[in-house]
Amino acid sequence: MCEKHINIRQGAALEHGEAHEQEHQLWSRRDFLSATGILGAGGLLLGKMGIRSFQPTPLMAALANGNSDRILVLIRLDGGNDGLNTIIERGNPFYYNLRPTIGIPDNQLWALSPEYGMPQYTQALEPLWQDGMMKVLFNVGYPNPNYSHFRSYDIVASASESDQLVNTGWMGRFLDHEYAAFLQTPPTVPPALQIGVQADLIFKADQANMALAVSSPQEFYQIAATGQLYDTASLGSSPRELELAYVRQTANQAFRYASTIKESYSRGKNEVDYPTDNYLAEQMAIVARLIKGNLGTRIFMVEIGGFDTHATQADRHPILLNRLATAVKAFYDDLGATWKDKVLGMTFSEFGRTIYENGSLGTDHGWGTPMMLFGGGLGNGFTGSYQDLSNPDPYTDPEFSVDFRSVYATVLQDWMGTSPDLVNFVLGQQHDRIAGLVPATTPNTGDNGKCALLGHNPHPTLSSTVEIKYAMLQNGPVRLQILDKNGNILRTLVNEYREKGSYSFPFRPSDWYISPGEYQYRLMGGGQVFQRSLKV
Repeated sequence: MCEKHINIRQGAALEHGEAHEQEHQLWSRRDFLSATGILGAGGLLLGKMGIRSFQPTPLMAALANGNSDRILVLIRLDGGNDGLNTIIERGNPFYYNLRPTIGIPDNQLWALSPEYGMPQYTQALEPLWQDGMMKVLFNVGYPNPNYSHFRSYDIVASASESDQLVNTGWMGRFLDHEYAAFLQTPPTVPPALQIGVQADLIFKADQANMALAVSSPQEFYQIAATGQLYDTASLGSSPRELELAYVRQTANQAFRYASTIKESYSRGKNEVDYPTDNYLAEQMAIVARLIKGNLGTRIFMVEIGGFDTHATQADRHPILLNRLATAVKAFYDDLGATWKDKVLGMTFSEFGRTIYENGSLGTDHGWGTPMMLFGGGLGNGFTGSYQDLSNPDPYTDPEFSVDFRSVYATVLQDWMGTSPDLVNFVLGQQHDRIAGLVPATTPNTGDNGKCALLGHNPHPTLSSTVEIKYAMLQNGPVRLQILDKNGNILRTLVNEYREKGSYSFPFRPSDWYISPGEYQYRLMGGGQVFQRSLKV
């Protein structure tokens, strides 16, 4: 049956030759610079891993409230994970007909249930499943799939339709909404961190990608200790100077995060042995240490590559899944009882693989693929429908059963506590939530009444003076401004760096040449904007 399979998706298979090679070479240095942008770029190295930090998004707002300190860890399986060899329908004869060589025998599975199993090389996950800390979503995808790695990943990262070109990410749009003052008063604690080689579209907003990159921790901390920033204005436009300008810009942006990350990394400790020779485990050890060091970061992203298994899949795929399983198990063992219920892990990939094995004993680019969720309090179970292998189409794969954007909507609303209206805005349209997928939290009611801008009242001792009260939840730059009722800036009352704490500003309108009338006052701090009305 496999030999009759006709694959017409150009670039999806090895036999497409130049088209396949071109598809893999699309992500050039120029594309990378364009996607990441100079503005706000930077990086940090901890251990041997490059860490990229991104600014908070509205989904973090619920976490800032006292009733929620939940964390999300996104685990990217780069290359297109083969779902049929990850979660196997036990005893399905059609599966073994379609995959006579690379199919996983039933006696080499551990049981998720009487109907489904996973390969024994993922058995590190069995305790999580048995303890109610793991769920599986079958056949996750989107309509009219694209089989280019980069285009399909852009769709998954931007949460767009397959025929839409959207150059911002779903979390980047959160940032744009909630942290409108990021460029003017950036936060000093990075509420989102990506560990990997390059900045990711998921975190890209309209005006900036908040990546942070330097070549080494020594360079980073030297900048933070001395305050010495690199000059970029004197550089020209030659290729070498443009590259040097890029490196210097990213190093400059690293400055504001150095102390908080360094302190947290020093406070946190890994209390289990992570598997060696495992790139993903090394990343997750860093994440666990930062979480336990109370950095305050709420979103993490880690990645493991190599899932583009066109050939000799039986040699490569087991190693990758074993690294995933052992890394996740060590991570939750390390978090322990204190943190495991607060940290949700979620795997995702740009697409799945064909249901047929190919002539190179691998699989080509396909449609749906499973997602896995990890964390305390999840329970265990399945969502969606397994691929129907009984009547295969020789030209395409079975249709997906779960839209990936429904998973995003569920995580944003139920795990993070984001309001339904904001979820719909960020995802571009309404997507049905998946009831019971994750433990639901109380929806966010907003920060403006509880955190930075506390309000105003007549000054207790100074006549004709208003006392404007505000609080800084972290060290950083702050601006306090007076605006007219149309939102035009009239005066800047405060524009300086402040330590975290509570403050008040005595505002006497006559001292600032402000006539009686209706005004607004605006606080910008920690990347956020808070605004209230004021009658003088």
